[in-house]
Amino acid sequence: MRHSKIALCGCGMMAALAAGAQGQKPNIIYIMCDDMGYGDLGCYGQQYIATPNIDRLASQGMRFTQAYAGSPVSAPSRATFMTGQHTGHTHVRGNKEYWNQFGTVKYGDNTDYKVVGQEPYSTDHVILPEIMKDNGYKTGMFGKWAGGYEGSVSTPDKRGIDEFFGYICQFQAHMYYNNFLNKYSRSAGDEGVSRVVLEENIKYPMYGDDYRKRTQYSADLIHQAAMDWLDKQTDDQPFFGIFTYTLPHAELVQPEDSILLAYKGHFCQEKSFGGQQSSWYNPTTNAHAEFAGMITRLDAYVGQIMKKLEEKGLADNTVLIFTSDNGPHEEGGADPDFFNRDGLLQGKKRSTYEGGIRVPFIVRWPGHVEAGTTNDHQLAFYDIMPTFCDIAGIDNYVERYTNSELKVDYFDGISFYPTLTGKGEQKEHDFLYWEFHETNMMGLRMGNWKLVVQNGNCKLFDLATDVHEDNNVASQYPDVVNKMKQIIKEQHTESSLFRVTLPN
Repeated sequence: MRHSKIALCGCGMMAALAAGAQGQKPNIIYIMCDDMGYGDLGCYGQQYIATPNIDRLASQGMRFTQAYAGSPVSAPSRATFMTGQHTGHTHVRGNKEYWNQFGTVKYGDNTDYKVVGQEPYSTDHVILPEIMKDNGYKTGMFGKWAGGYEGSVSTPDKRGIDEFFGYICQFQAHMYYNNFLNKYSRSAGDEGVSRVVLEENIKYPMYGDDYRKRTQYSADLIHQAAMDWLDKQTDDQPFFGIFTYTLPHAELVQPEDSILLAYKGHFCQEKSFGGQQSSWYNPTTNAHAEFAGMITRLDAYVGQIMKKLEEKGLADNTVLIFTSDNGPHEEGGADPDFFNRDGLLQGKKRSTYEGGIRVPFIVRWPGHVEAGTTNDHQLAFYDIMPTFCDIAGIDNYVERYTNSELKVDYFDGISFYPTLTGKGEQKEHDFLYWEFHETNMMGLRMGNWKLVVQNGNCKLFDLATDVHEDNNVASQYPDVVNKMKQIIKEQHTESSLFRVTLPN
């Protein structure tokens, strides 16, 4: 069932009037980190990792308890944010790679890939930065792209991004002391995305003891580029910043500074990891300290963004959002069970159980979002497109940006602008939908019912009483199961690239 176009974007005029009263449309900064679990922040119950700035952000805004990523892995989750489509409709539904198809190149003595990146977003469907740019926003993206390989039809320069610095390829983002990063600057007259070679890094090998002699830490470089871009913004033109930081994903490594030293030797239990060269994960003897430090480092980034907005007088007219692209990972030596001992949610990255898709989600917008509030509204990443359109006063985006040449074009999101502001009536989802081909899993939430499908086999859970999804009640509620199976079959469109087994 597809929601009506009227219901999808009903608050834009109200937002436009509010923006007009202030003299400028609201700015938006969307911070999406990588593989942070629901319980990895202090404001979500974490007891072992310090996150004072993100906790302060939550105290100044609205903290959501039932917010969902678009997918249990990176590229498709980001695709749902970009397209406003769930993974039964959006083109990118998995981490299809291209870096292993075009040969290699040398950086010093280090072998890397000539072309890197993932499956491109479809050019038949508009993405969010294109909409924002078309409606007067400056657009900047810093971090992970994962929406098309180098030279493809879908790179930041071709999809509405004015300034980009970071990783075109999410596989490259497994490593933090890289051989190169990617950049694009419309203001500098760049013709397309290019590589920036990290000259100090390539003096040393990518693996082994000498790897730690590399000094150009990608996470810090990306954050500095984001801060430089933010520092250039004024109240003359609204801006839309997408900060897709890679922390705390994958390789557990960072500078040996005060952040890391605060954790080293302070855990009663430490973990070592021998490395995995095929995945570009270097070894570590301090996996717990490294992981905790990476989250606290990310928290410091958020604090610097908040401070910069305040210094520039932009905080009151800027919507600031913090979230994660999917649930916690076990890659590179990470140990989510150690840090989330309450075991609130079952499942991790790559799973459509709650732990793989339920994520932290915090929104601050002074004067519009009530500070210090907690909300249990059910939302997913594909709701962000209509919400941002409402915030920016963009009416009728479905009609304006639907490709008329296609027989059907899907926009699956519902704006949660009324929940944020208390203005207007909040429409609720009839269901939320996920599918992921690598683990052959699907998921559907309908109210408090949750259907998990793996290899075509269905399990039903009542999240009102069983948020850990321990008790399969499918046999007790066959009518509910059949209804949810029918919704899945209606929502799923076939993909030759990302195949899943529909429920039996």
